[in-house]
Amino acid sequence: MVDWIARIYEKNYKKMLIIPLVIFICCLLILGFWKVNTGEFVSKDVTLTGGLMITVETDQNIDISDAQTQLSDQLGLSSRVKELKSYGGSGKLGYTFEVEKTSDIDEVKEAISEITGLTLTEGSYTLEETSSSLSQSFWNNTVRAIFLAFLFMAIVIFFYFRKLVPSGAIVLAAFSDFVCTLAMINILDIKLSTASVAALLMLIGYSVDSNILLSVRTIKRHEGTVSERISRALKTGMTMTGTTFVVLAVIYLITPSKILQQIALVLAFGLAFDFINTWIQNASILRWWLHKNG
Repeated sequence: MVDWIARIYEKNYKKMLIIPLVIFICCLLILGFWKVNTGEFVSKDVTLTGGLMITVETDQNIDISDAQTQLSDQLGLSSRVKELKSYGGSGKLGYTFEVEKTSDIDEVKEAISEITGLTLTEGSYTLEETSSSLSQSFWNNTVRAIFLAFLFMAIVIFFYFRKLVPSGAIVLAAFSDFVCTLAMINILDIKLSTASVAALLMLIGYSVDSNILLSVRTIKRHEGTVSERISRALKTGMTMTGTTFVVLAVIYLITPSKILQQIALVLAFGLAFDFINTWIQNASILRWWLHKNG
């Protein structure tokens, strides 16, 4: 299969650059649309905006969508309701109610009880409150950390390869992975949280890893033709990506933790974009550059 893909790629590698380019432009437009309509490039949850998170232990069934809509309307604040399941998803443990930017805890508890019929007695629920100033500080530090991650990544890559095009292609691929994953988070209505921020940072590292694998195998080694070197790197890359996808699928399907599920989902989409940006975009740029430079 890899050899068949390599033959298709060899004949059409310049044309195939259109695929990641179109995806990247579409994702930029999605982020721009989100910025214009919401004031943010990506929607954030209470861990990054501040607010209340109330977790209620119960086996009672409620309509999550209806409860979320009524809670938002009654409080006049953005709200989110999630179901908590036990290991393997075989049983319900309760629900989590997230309400952004509020300080009136009693009002929120009364609204939840009125809308869902749940009785919030002492010991039947847990409450977490995050101040908006603390969340804003964390968000500013997160943006700074992501910026520094890209900056130092670019410095190390340029220092190692000492060539503008291969180094720039690696940075471009990592940036494209990041942008496309953020756009997918918006499309899937996943609120950016501390968990998904961690997943995005892991994605940057994975992207750099796969792109350096391709660049080292293609530029630093000289056994065989350029196409053969790219093909051998692709076999290793497909193994890496395939095994990682399996692990993420297992985590997503069997874990009762919403945090781990969110990390697995964000990384899965990030890996899908990384495959396109590494083995179509970066590989084509390297192939083109090596052809022009002999």
